[in-house]
Amino acid sequence: MAVTKDLTKATPYEDANNKVAKWVFEYTYENDSEGDATYYKSVFNKTIEQAYTDMNGDAQSNFTLQGKGDFSKADLVALCPVSHWDAVFASQVDSVITNPVVSPTADESFSIPS
Repeated sequence: MAVTKDLTKATPYEDANNKVAKWVFEYTYENDSEGDATYYKSVFNKTIEQAYTDMNGDAQSNFTLQGKGDFSKADLVALCPVSHWDAVFASQVDSVITNPVVSPTADESFSIPS
């Protein structure tokens, strides 16, 4: 099983000062190659706001307010919950490819015992 994963889209939303206030990410996972019996693909999406209010009502930030060109790919990936997505994708592959649910089959020839 060869799993590939990559940040496939990152859309910045800029404020009036051309600083990123929000990112919308698309992160794609693929198991094996398209056409293989074990091929599986899943796309995860996440929106990350720069500023938010925590449960105590305190202002917090997810990332430094800066221009979109100041972010590296590593910075963007670090904002994504990749370890969570890794676990979800592994579970999806397990339930769809490795250990799929087998549907029961009807036995139309069954006779009710007398």
